[in-house]
Amino acid sequence: MAEARPHPTWRQRLYRILEAGNPDEPIGMLVDRLMVILIVANVAAVTLETVESLHEEYRYAFHLFEVISVLIFTAEYLARLWVAPDHLPYSRLPAWRARLRYMREPYSIIDILSFAPFWIALLFPGMDLRVLRILRLLRLLKLARYSPALASLGRVIVQERRALGAAVFIMAVLLILGSTGMYHLERHAQPDKFASIPDAMWWSIAALTTVGFGDVVPITPAGKAVGGVIMVLGLGMFALPVGIIASGFASEIHRREFVVSWGMVARVPLFAKLDAVAVSRVAQLLRSRVAQPGSLITRAGMPADAMFFIAGGEVEVMVQPSPITLQEGDFFGEVGLLQHSVRTATVRAMTQVRLLVLEVDDFHRLMAEDDSLRKAVEAIAAERAASTAEMPAVEPA
Repeated sequence: MAEARPHPTWRQRLYRILEAGNPDEPIGMLVDRLMVILIVANVAAVTLETVESLHEEYRYAFHLFEVISVLIFTAEYLARLWVAPDHLPYSRLPAWRARLRYMREPYSIIDILSFAPFWIALLFPGMDLRVLRILRLLRLLKLARYSPALASLGRVIVQERRALGAAVFIMAVLLILGSTGMYHLERHAQPDKFASIPDAMWWSIAALTTVGFGDVVPITPAGKAVGGVIMVLGLGMFALPVGIIASGFASEIHRREFVVSWGMVARVPLFAKLDAVAVSRVAQLLRSRVAQPGSLITRAGMPADAMFFIAGGEVEVMVQPSPITLQEGDFFGEVGLLQHSVRTATVRAMTQVRLLVLEVDDFHRLMAEDDSLRKAVEAIAAERAASTAEMPAVEPA
């Protein structure tokens, strides 16, 4: 049975729209898409503004679009700053400290830099801010906020920085050795192209990256032999960072899936009192499932073989006297598992529903292995049994 939830405040509603990243929040998804369109349009405007003929003809339109964009970006930043205390990492901090911490985050700094040149130019009209205006292109970095893939890639680069640093170091060593070798082998044959080691570095970079511009090539037999070896090494060395990032990206995707499952389980009242180790164990056993609108998830009378957590969408539980609607964060099917009984109700998907499924064997194995889990489940089951005994509604599924 779904439990009553406190009515969210205006700040919490705004947080869900701006920061929660919930695909089932239609207003939030609309805001994200509009912001992406505005950011892309701004980058296009900054680029086209450098064309003198366009700038002269549409000077007023460019300026008006810039003013409107800055006002929107500023309002967005102030709104995000206001809802900062609702971020989970800052939830235990006083509101002013939470906002101060948020202002130091990379995304927050990018937001400030995206509109700061406009306000600085407005406050100090006599200053030459042509260089600062280039910072408007930083608005392109704001896309990372709206793209989980870009954010994941950024985390992968940070996490694999040591391995990537080692690969870059090896490439730098090869660059120096290749440049030094080609300098000594080719300087007499081509004094204009290999006059020094820095001059030879141009060829080494082209060889290691396998670009091969062709304007500088070795002509001596020894130089060609060394050049061939460096080109082959370049193929392997530039494949190494790609492999590191690809492996890290795959691990990050799996980690994100686990974090989503962990957070979903941790919010379920049935597991609210469990420690992090027990919650992690449950999350690792979950499997995902998608139910299309109108499809039946469980049917009354069928054996209770799993418990379901709603990660997104809505379901309808067919009970008397009237159906019950369950949404994201709700769950169903736990009573049947605890009582080793059949399903008492049919559950139908009202929208596309993303479910996290915990099989019955895994559920009972966890209770047998973890005494704290067993006691928590038995206590909540007894509490629900007592509450349902006083109410006419039927426990869902």
